[in-house]
Amino acid sequence: MDIETIAPLRRCAIYTRKSTNQRLEHNVNSLVTQREISSAYITSQQYKGWVELPNRYDDGGHSGSGMDRPALSQLMQDIEAGAVDVVSSTKSTG
Repeated sequence: MDIETIAPLRRCAIYTRKSTNQRLEHNVNSLVTQREISSAYITSQQYKGWVELPNRYDDGGHSGSGMDRPALSQLMQDIEAGAVDVVSSTKSTG
């Protein structure tokens, strides 16, 4: 029995954000950590039909005080276009 017979597929996007550009050039940074946490959660929900989308919605160096963020804008467009069913996001880790 495959996953589609258990639950309909739910296309999951991951949104990450960090207020500053500090340490974003490192291989491991807050955006990477946020993505890994969300990806693990999506994987844990596979039995519900959750599948991680390959698109990256990363806003490094953008404040959360407003909605003027490039990746968030793209994510909202993709949701409105029907390409995303679920969004996973975690609190910035620093």
